[in-house]
Amino acid sequence: MSTGSTPAHAMGIPETTKTDLGRRLARIRGQVEGLGRMVEEDRYCPEILQQFAAVHSALRSAEKELLASHLDRCASHAIAEGGETADEVRREIVDLFNRFAR
Repeated sequence: MSTGSTPAHAMGIPETTKTDLGRRLARIRGQVEGLGRMVEEDRYCPEILQQFAAVHSALRSAEKELLASHLDRCASHAIAEGGETADEVRREIVDLFNRFAR
């Protein structure tokens, strides 16, 4: 699978997932802006680090939601069709888990 291009089996992100991810990302954006304010205010380092951990956790959670959506839609559909696309998607899934699943 070539990086940067949309594979034939791509189905797009469902609207409910887009909406949820949009809300999550808006919250994360607010958390990151809060981190900037904490640094500017010379807040206690462990307090700032705790907020960094919260941002990391929120990003991982959003990442897992998108991965689950991809597996439910694009990957499942492509694997069900079989053939060369199914083999490509299986390799893609292994790569995704190696990179993103923690």
